[in-house]
Amino acid sequence: MPTDKLLYQRTGAIARIVFNNPARHNAVSLEMWEAANDALDQAAADPDVRVLVVAGAGGKAFVSGADISKFESERASAEAVERYNRTGEQVYSKLHGFPRPTIAAIQGYCVGGGVGIATSCDIRLCSEGSRFAIPAARLGLGYAFAGIRRLVDVVGPAFAKEMFFTARQYSASEAAAMGLVNRIVPDGEFAAYLEDYVQTIAGNAPLTVAQVKRTVGEVVKDPAERDIAACERMIAACFASEDYREGRTAFMEKRRPVFKGR
Repeated sequence: MPTDKLLYQRTGAIARIVFNNPARHNAVSLEMWEAANDALDQAAADPDVRVLVVAGAGGKAFVSGADISKFESERASAEAVERYNRTGEQVYSKLHGFPRPTIAAIQGYCVGGGVGIATSCDIRLCSEGSRFAIPAARLGLGYAFAGIRRLVDVVGPAFAKEMFFTARQYSASEAAAMGLVNRIVPDGEFAAYLEDYVQTIAGNAPLTVAQVKRTVGEVVKDPAERDIAACERMIAACFASEDYREGRTAFMEKRRPVFKGR
């Protein structure tokens, strides 16, 4: 479902999903969640996408949670709340299971559902002025198991409890200390740093990157649920690929490899 408040763009190998509601700090409505689902399907189906970036428009917020102005129309009944939550969880799940690297590009406020989106991505970069919070305990909200598990997987149980119990805001440096973000970038350098970062990933061997992403995903599962055979098949595919031959040849010729993902 297209909407001007959720943008999807692809430039070369880089796809971008942008939450575009800066007047409300990119607070998310049901319409935006539905559009994000469609954008994720489009990106996953595009073989030319090697990296997916998720960002917020305006530079002052990544995503600041649910759009409260829409509560009366979108969350006034138990059925409406269930639909809203189900649609949001579909976005988190699709992001978490996206077959290629996902980067949360965080500038400004990352609150509630914004943290949920960020922890569904593989890597989180933030500007120095970013702020993080999960204010559920100030609103009386229940939080789904899957969302809490993704947060625990990133920051561990103690920090996950602290974020929920206190419901306070955390600075970028505090977020980095707990492992919530991978890198803090000076505010004025964020766009250039992000571009270099994603282009570096996009220039590496896609089959290797995909194999490592899948394998890490299996590592963090309960042992009984792991599909190690699938990881081994992906490893074998790397060694049988044209890209493996290109990587060896480029190394011997002292040039940058040109990988094709096959």
